[in-house]
Amino acid sequence: MRTITGANRKNLHPFITDSIAPGSTVHTDGLQSYDGMKGFVHQRHPKSQQADDDEHVLPHVHRVITLLKRWLLGTHQGAVDKDYLQDYLDEFTFRFNRRTSAARGKLFYRLAQHAVQIPPTTFEYLRHHNP
Repeated sequence: MRTITGANRKNLHPFITDSIAPGSTVHTDGLQSYDGMKGFVHQRHPKSQQADDDEHVLPHVHRVITLLKRWLLGTHQGAVDKDYLQDYLDEFTFRFNRRTSAARGKLFYRLAQHAVQIPPTTFEYLRHHNP
């Protein structure tokens, strides 16, 4: 998951290129900003063609988004600052990808591994960092 500044071609195309394997099929809502994607199969699903229940189009995407919203509202009590949104998404992704792990000891091992590989974040950095 990654934040982007807007749903225009300038922001969407680099995100898709970075996030999706070339030759993959990209399912979209039909927004014109997706037009002209090179190296991807583009399947549009305009709102008028979707079923009344949008969850049937991309059920796994809807599950992740629903869990993200519930986690943000529950953990952060709705006090989500847009300046830290990418950090929230990174934490949620880390937790979501390990939610069914059978090896609980490995979770701690991975957390410790990340802690020593990533430089510490200072309070000053948190106060003055503008992503």
